[in-house]
Amino acid sequence: MKQIYTIVITILILHYSAFTQEKKDSTLVITKKEKQIKGWSFGAVPAIAFDSDIGFKYGAIVNFFDYGDGTIYPDYRHNIYLEWSRTTKGSGINEINYDTKSLIPGVRLTSDLSYLQEQALDFYGFNGYEANYNHAYENNDNANKEYLSRMYYRIQRDQLRFTVDLQSMNTKKKFQWIAGYALFDNKISDVDIAELNNGRAANDQLPAVSDSTSLYSLYKKWGIIPVDQQNGGTTQLLKLGLVYDTRDNEPNPMKGIWSEIFIQAAPSFIGNKYSYTQLCLSHRQYFTLINKVMNFAYRVSYQGKLSGEIPFYMLPLLFSSNKPPRDGLGGAKTLRGILRNRVVSDGMVYGNFELRWKFLRTIIWGQNVYLALTTFADAGEVVQKYKFNMDNVPKDFIVQPEGIHLSYGEGLQVVLNANFVVNFSYALAKDTQDGSSGFYINLNYLF
Repeated sequence: MKQIYTIVITILILHYSAFTQEKKDSTLVITKKEKQIKGWSFGAVPAIAFDSDIGFKYGAIVNFFDYGDGTIYPDYRHNIYLEWSRTTKGSGINEINYDTKSLIPGVRLTSDLSYLQEQALDFYGFNGYEANYNHAYENNDNANKEYLSRMYYRIQRDQLRFTVDLQSMNTKKKFQWIAGYALFDNKISDVDIAELNNGRAANDQLPAVSDSTSLYSLYKKWGIIPVDQQNGGTTQLLKLGLVYDTRDNEPNPMKGIWSEIFIQAAPSFIGNKYSYTQLCLSHRQYFTLINKVMNFAYRVSYQGKLSGEIPFYMLPLLFSSNKPPRDGLGGAKTLRGILRNRVVSDGMVYGNFELRWKFLRTIIWGQNVYLALTTFADAGEVVQKYKFNMDNVPKDFIVQPEGIHLSYGEGLQVVLNANFVVNFSYALAKDTQDGSSGFYINLNYLF
């Protein structure tokens, strides 16, 4: 953990130095008085990306906000998030997310309905570093003699997701109750090589799926993944817990605390084949360093199994009280710069540390806009191993003990009306076992 503290201290020194050099020009910090926003507002960005194996991604993201008569701005009454995107090889996101503080008096309601298609979802095994990652297996450079397939560490997953979360909103109390329900229908299979090879030149064809070209196929052969889990399944979850919230602003708090604790259960009496319970903890804290300009934020989270058996297709999902679950650890939403789903187990802990500097505020076309820079460090580790059948596993399967997965990087945020945040970030992984780097374009701050 000393490495994390060293990076965080370095972040503070570098960014504070940068700010003091620019502070002489006051117009750089605030150019105009912010405008009070009323009624409905929206932000939209194209969903554009490219991957040589899943193709060109195209689509759109739209976020609507209702500020009512403006007296609650930058808070809102209703928030509707829509995403529709596709790739030229068939993957896609179809998502509707609704967040309201006005529909039910005294209760915040957040709901999500999504159909997520992943033709090449990352799959690196279980328990972090105990499952070896060898980039050479997926690197098809002609000089690489170890190449197996660019799809060696991939599986196909189609997921239907529906969630409803409720949270009390008694403004006189800092503690609030939370409750929720979620349904996941996961369909898992080998990557559709024929589809991905469609239209490719002969020298660029992916090899057929076999024990030697797919880690997922090996895990099925060895019995690591039970037969009745190999093709996925349906899971229903119930959630109950508490939230402690003193933040001054939700999209990017300058000060305050957000802490949550809840127990999540997949009981058999609502139709679950695999019954289990999990404990989820998260603590976020925000410190103002320079009023309205610079703050330091950190998040420390834990998710672990209390009882039962979690099917392998539910292990990567990380949960919070009022947001859809995300795949991790690793990737844009958890450990930036580290391979998505690199750290998967029954119990995981992770932390994110960020320095945020709002270096420019202005008004464009009647809308409040600010630009911000962030420097960050992320870290995570397995603390509760996923146990599996080792009878048919080669003795050299486990290559090294688990340890801290560490990454660090920089980000740029473009923020419209305090709530619509376009976040650009680039991060480097410290260990090549976690990959090399990642560049991300997402909505909202990480936490």
